[in-house]
Amino acid sequence: MLRLCLILVIAGVTMAQVPFLGTCPNMETMPSFDIKRYVGKWYEVERYFAVFEFGGKCVTANYSQGENGAVKILNKQISALTGVSSSIEGIGRLVGRMDDPKLVVTFPSLPLPLDAPYWILDTDYKSYAVVWSCSNFGVFSVRNAWILTREPKPPVSVLEKAYQVIDKNNISRAYFIRTDQKNCPEGN
Repeated sequence: MLRLCLILVIAGVTMAQVPFLGTCPNMETMPSFDIKRYVGKWYEVERYFAVFEFGGKCVTANYSQGENGAVKILNKQISALTGVSSSIEGIGRLVGRMDDPKLVVTFPSLPLPLDAPYWILDTDYKSYAVVWSCSNFGVFSVRNAWILTREPKPPVSVLEKAYQVIDKNNISRAYFIRTDQKNCPEGN
């Protein structure tokens, strides 16, 4: 039991996800996915708590085409506590077919570079995306969810589309934290 608790603590910290009792639920991803339409800049509007984003504001993710179907990732944020900007680079790889919205993401610069699931549950490519991540650890799972938009302050109608996807997949809204996108520097 101690070993399981240690694994959960390490997994929760390294992947920075919310722990839940029980295994990962089945999620319905979008039927076909076009990575070329997904690349570009996204603003994080809401997310589950993540240690690596603690106190982060002005959070963005920029995706670009890499080699062999991979996706290059550049995540940026500013610490609301210190005002210091930080970024991390990662790589995403499609798990299955080219039109499958399931990726595995790795951030090689982390002390324990683990593969984390990154599933696009739905996107219209031009205004919103709902992303899900979950990993099983015995009788526990660690989960994360993000609402990404193409603009830092999206209209309510865009958020409503994202919430419909969240509700359809029975993802708890109770764990979402709104990301501060106010007074952000251009280009972040």
